[in-house]
Amino acid sequence: MRIAIIDTSTTRAAIISEGLREAGLDDLVVIDRDRPLVAQVEAAAPEVVLVNLENPSRDMLEDFFAMSRALARPIAMFVDQSDAEATMAAVDAGVSAYVVDGLAKQRIKPVLDLAVRRFQAFSRLQEELAAARSALADRQTIDRAKAILMRRRGLDEPAAYAMLRRHAMSSNRRIADVAEAIVTSDALMGDLP
Repeated sequence: MRIAIIDTSTTRAAIISEGLREAGLDDLVVIDRDRPLVAQVEAAAPEVVLVNLENPSRDMLEDFFAMSRALARPIAMFVDQSDAEATMAAVDAGVSAYVVDGLAKQRIKPVLDLAVRRFQAFSRLQEELAAARSALADRQTIDRAKAILMRRRGLDEPAAYAMLRRHAMSSNRRIADVAEAIVTSDALMGDLP
């Protein structure tokens, strides 16, 4: 597992690297805080990002949360101090594991494993939500197209759906795509004098 390490202190980054190597994780990339973070992390192509902040300011946390939103990778964040607002902001930003006052060598690997699992679970949920939204949008478009066919052709609902289905099959297109064309055509026809 390739791990990108971001720390405001090079000494602590070295300690974290040592702890990870002792845990059998040696594919590590230490990110330079003085250069653009997102570009470095993308170039490193890690499977997980480990962020350690001693006393993060609100601005520093916002920078890391923005980075978290931009990256599609699990992020484990260790901070020495936090409050409820910062914790909620971390969760909202997509940080997979947010640990306060808990950076110890023996805890790093279990927290990283948890971050990866939570990220994967959240990603699956997002994919399922996107698929459900797409299916709902398709269903709504098909219903609108059926209503148009029923009105224009004097068909009942099963006959309108059968017409959509036949046309989709004969044109080798999805029913939702045919329905979208009908809805678009109807909208254009409605705009003509």
